[in-house]
Amino acid sequence: MKKFGTLFVTIILVVVTSCNSSGKKERFLPPSTGGINSLMVVMDTELWKGGVGDKIREHFAAPVLGLPQSEPKFTITQVPPQVFKGATAYSRSVLVVDQDSVSLAHIKTDVYAKPQKIAVVTGETYNDLAGNLDSIAGMAIASFKKVEIAEAQKRFTRSLSKETVFMDEFGISLKVPSLYKLGKHEKNFVWMDIQIPKGSMNILAYEMPWDSFTTDTTFVKDIIKMRDSIGQKYIPGPNNGTYMVTEKAFSPYVFPAQVGGKKAAEARGTWEIHGYPMAGPFITYIINDKENNRKMVLEGFTFAPNEEKRDYMFELEAILKTVKFQSGS
Repeated sequence: MKKFGTLFVTIILVVVTSCNSSGKKERFLPPSTGGINSLMVVMDTELWKGGVGDKIREHFAAPVLGLPQSEPKFTITQVPPQVFKGATAYSRSVLVVDQDSVSLAHIKTDVYAKPQKIAVVTGETYNDLAGNLDSIAGMAIASFKKVEIAEAQKRFTRSLSKETVFMDEFGISLKVPSLYKLGKHEKNFVWMDIQIPKGSMNILAYEMPWDSFTTDTTFVKDIIKMRDSIGQKYIPGPNNGTYMVTEKAFSPYVFPAQVGGKKAAEARGTWEIHGYPMAGPFITYIINDKENNRKMVLEGFTFAPNEEKRDYMFELEAILKTVKFQSGS
């Protein structure tokens, strides 16, 4: 093996040793560490400075969609392999890149800590490494994001709001941090928010008729129309006649999703205030609640001028993904 193949061998040995245990005693693993959306990249520093590092940044530091300013998917810390030991190896999300005669790309779970995801990429040439990074990037990002969402939820569920308005109005539960307060409750509309430095983070819930979105060709336009009508009715701006709408300059990004055990659509984009210079990012989930013949809509949006918004929006996403539908709903 070349370069630091020893690290790759160590990872394999740790996993194999764990798998070969009798099962009577679970191997102790310390809790993983790191800030939300942080990624530890373990690789030779010269590789990091060159084309392989550029390929990593292309995937893992790509801008988060739907934010008004460019912010990376992950905050990356690169360390050489000889540093990746002790507490450093407890990082929750890890990418190991090894110049090695064996070419592979795979993901390991809970190797040095728990919960932990380690993506391992090896190859002998730049083309080998770049190709393996391309092949595993989507799966690795999804794995890292899943473990980061779970960590965010673990942190805020230590102190939850006792507000029952979501259950009372819609028959759903959401795990909302206790610092969020009920701002507005009307028929078919709930708004909770929290004040943050220079702004606020907000959670909305409302339902739409099951047949609100009739064709795929008009789906994005229908989402914009829905959001704008809700904004005009329920979300006023600072001056009379002003209200929230979807930013007109850019259409939202829309993806398929799974939320609360149900099929959904995820929309990300930017909101603005009609008639007033205010704007910020939003994430909307339109959930197919066929049992209740409705589309359940959950949204998070942030107002934080001149502040980075990635982690604010990530917390809102983590909250919305705790939704559970009442039994029979």
